[in-house]
Amino acid sequence: MSIRVLYEDNHLIAVLKPAGVLVQGDLHESQCLLEDVRAYLKETYQKPGNVFVGLIHRLDRPVSGIVLFAKTSKGASRLSEQFREHTIRKTYHALVEGKMDQKEGVLVAKLEKDEETRKTSVSEQGKESKLAYRVIKEIGKNSLLEIDLGTGRFHQIRAMLSFVGHPVVGDRKYGASTSLPHGAIALAATKLVFKKATGDEEIVVEIEVPTWK
Repeated sequence: MSIRVLYEDNHLIAVLKPAGVLVQGDLHESQCLLEDVRAYLKETYQKPGNVFVGLIHRLDRPVSGIVLFAKTSKGASRLSEQFREHTIRKTYHALVEGKMDQKEGVLVAKLEKDEETRKTSVSEQGKESKLAYRVIKEIGKNSLLEIDLGTGRFHQIRAMLSFVGHPVVGDRKYGASTSLPHGAIALAATKLVFKKATGDEEIVVEIEVPTWK
């Protein structure tokens, strides 16, 4: 699969992940974004042998948007550290069912992941989770939100919006009433702000918000 490169330097590469594509392959499916990036680097730079591609973070399969990979071990180490220390800023956009009571706000809840069902729910035993949202516009009966993540829990945005009665459009797993083609959901990682692997220069990678129906 051809990839769309959004940013690239000596240590890092950011690409666009389409909805429905795995970031990393598993036992059942080897076709994935990571291998597409590896093939791109091998072909573009005529690299012999196995090409290093470091997985730094993921997006859920039904989600689209910006994914950052490392081209070197230094890049992997520096960027993984930024993710751990929450210095990377991630912005998402989501089309959710219904109209939000408030045009902007902060959602806080304790989330727990069920390993068997691969689902996240609100639970007293869960980990503190936080996100801020702002309504960009209303589209019919739905609302387009801009979301800034305060924490990065498994399925956090999907679970928290579902819990407050506004599941992401197409997200049947979390209670949405409709489906989207190709198993997609109306959630995209639209902006990533991080520091280069060498020095303190800040990089901003941004894409247009998808037009969900």
